[in-house]
Amino acid sequence: MSLVSQEKFAECTSVPGGAEMPQLPLVVDLDGTLIKTDLLIESVLALLRKQPLYLFALPVWLMRGKAWLKHQVASRIVLETSSLPWRLVFIDFLARQRAEGRLMVLATGSDILIAQRVAEHLKLFDLVFASDGTTNLCGETKRDLLVRRFGIKGFDYAADGGGGGGKRSCDLPVWVAARNAILVNPGRGVSRAAAQLAAVQRVFTDAKTGLALPLRALRPEHWLKNVLVFVPFVAAHRFHDPALAEKSLLAFVAFGCCASSGYLFNDLIDLEADRHHPQKRFRPFASGDLPLTYALLAGPALLVAGCVLGSLVSSVLLTVLLFYCAMSAVYSLYVKQIVILDVLLLAGLYTVRIMAGSAATGIWPSHWMLAFSTFLFFSLALVKRYSELAIMKRVDGAAARARAYEPGDGELLAAMGIASGYLAVLVLALYIAADKARALYSRPELLSLLCPLLLYWISHVWLTAHRGNMPHDPVVFTTNNWTSRILMILMVAVVVLAL
Repeated sequence: MSLVSQEKFAECTSVPGGAEMPQLPLVVDLDGTLIKTDLLIESVLALLRKQPLYLFALPVWLMRGKAWLKHQVASRIVLETSSLPWRLVFIDFLARQRAEGRLMVLATGSDILIAQRVAEHLKLFDLVFASDGTTNLCGETKRDLLVRRFGIKGFDYAADGGGGGGKRSCDLPVWVAARNAILVNPGRGVSRAAAQLAAVQRVFTDAKTGLALPLRALRPEHWLKNVLVFVPFVAAHRFHDPALAEKSLLAFVAFGCCASSGYLFNDLIDLEADRHHPQKRFRPFASGDLPLTYALLAGPALLVAGCVLGSLVSSVLLTVLLFYCAMSAVYSLYVKQIVILDVLLLAGLYTVRIMAGSAATGIWPSHWMLAFSTFLFFSLALVKRYSELAIMKRVDGAAARARAYEPGDGELLAAMGIASGYLAVLVLALYIAADKARALYSRPELLSLLCPLLLYWISHVWLTAHRGNMPHDPVVFTTNNWTSRILMILMVAVVVLAL
């Protein structure tokens, strides 16, 4: 078994004159206890961010045992411990215990390479036990090691209970041999089970419960973007056709499921970056408030649900959904780090929503619609990057970076974004003057009012971003900003009056 500071262990357990130690050693678990997350999953995600092709090596490593898998992953990454979601209240308790002279032991199923980094970062532990590539230090294996070192009832053990209870918990066998149990955010049934095995000394709880957190991870506020699937149906004025309305609604829900699946996947990929962001660090996964396993289970389930709903509408819609998912995955894994190409693909993800509405209804967008949406969404994608860069400037100063953009890129992003937004207004003006608009609207002259309203909104969005008041997503800003709300209501009113 891999150990750290055996000399320190001997010093702490030897008392002159053979007297007993005033306090028994405090043994502390790592995953779910010191931190809110699972370091094996974090490590695998970090490895896949570094090289996605390692995905095919993971099953091969696992065939040689979980300890071997952990060691192979840990040896290929450098996990940034400073940004991990620590349980600060519990760590303060450990610091007080150490200050009182108590022997502090970290005993974890994580690999020794990661455990050592954690110990070096916290500077709380005199001794470290961990998995070493051969032995997976969990359950009975951890208990037997601790008993050999400290004896039966010769230590106190702090852990979360393995997220469950009964046979699923790796910590219950250890509490059998411990004198006292310290519970840290124990799972359902763990408190009762632990109390039957050892005296429960303290319970630390900071977990957030309820449905709000899982729902927030799906980003329902971003479902507003999926309203774009109704654009072909509305633009063609087919309000009298309930069958098309039903298909558009199914397409909306299907796209929402696929989009939420993509958001979960993106949050897993962006864990490290989100934890350095002043706003995104509060996201459920970056903060550690929601287990990473939720994303690993809910993501595929939502993707399947979205594809099933899409196939009920048409095979063409299913194809568009799969194309969107592929674009989203490529964006998350590769393109978001490539300047300009990232905003082009981000704008394309908006346009694909319109194409999904067309695939559902069979009403394909005109070249006017495609040109207008391309310029408008490119402008919104650029304002997203510009605002992210402005936020990071306030955090990191001259060393700030937003994806692959540097502080000096801000002026260029603004110039391109404003120009693209104004080109969208120009396309709209040309469309209003065209015969196609006159054929669809009884009072097309009223549509001319859309141009100054849209011009006002685009200018307002960019002025807000320039002043550093734009959140990381302009769509969320539009739904929360009163000026944007009023302008949107006025634009809808103009279209209705022009019918």
